[in-house]
Amino acid sequence: MNTVNTCANCGHKIEHNFCPNCGQKKYQRIDGKYIKEEIQYTLLHTNKGFFYTIKNLLKNPGRTTREYLDGNRVKHYKPLLLAFLLSGITTFITYKILNLGQVIEAYLSKNIENQEGAFDATAFNAFSANYLSFFMMLLIPLAAFLSYWVFRKQLHNYYEHIIINSYLYSFWAICTGLVLYPIIYFLKSPEWIVYLTFISMPLFIPFVVWFFKELYPNLGWKKATWKVLLMCFLGIIGYFIFSFILGLIYLAYMVSTQGINVFS
Repeated sequence: MNTVNTCANCGHKIEHNFCPNCGQKKYQRIDGKYIKEEIQYTLLHTNKGFFYTIKNLLKNPGRTTREYLDGNRVKHYKPLLLAFLLSGITTFITYKILNLGQVIEAYLSKNIENQEGAFDATAFNAFSANYLSFFMMLLIPLAAFLSYWVFRKQLHNYYEHIIINSYLYSFWAICTGLVLYPIIYFLKSPEWIVYLTFISMPLFIPFVVWFFKELYPNLGWKKATWKVLLMCFLGIIGYFIFSFILGLIYLAYMVSTQGINVFS
């Protein structure tokens, strides 16, 4: 059995909570307290600031991101892990609770003519709606490239912009979950659900301006606004390219799994 003051990993003497040689935590016998801490760490990682980060992102996402980049990190949840976790939560809500894909597919099938053909656009749009949050998370590296180029004079490198866009995405996911999803849940009209779904992104632009204005306090509101609009314009082009590639992947999937003839 390991002694309390000796590291089980490297054998170095431990005087405090962590080994000064390899960083392993001081030996602790597995008991009820240990299991409780493991559950917190595994599911919510609360000891590293899950709820603290959520609260601060809602209060001021730009300033929270700036503090993290400046080194104030011990209380914050890891930004990439936060984005991944929120993506999973919002995708589950969209797919399992709101059935957003089915609503959009039914609406488009009813209102768009000439749906016959090898590639069913309504099915693809339903597929995209179900996994919108996940696809947006995958776009973080592209968004980081765009913000890195647009805000290059602010001297943050590309990898720092990955963190910036991870927090920006997380802020969007939180706002979507707290505001848009409850409205969609209680709406009975498919037309309004589709309408709100498609206008939610443009309505978020002022919050993106606020985010970058607080991230870079030296920028005026006018300069921050046009830089964000430029980034959004380039992002739309990139999104259409991404959607085209995603459509090809989806088409290949339909061909391989359902034997659809694309030339019929």
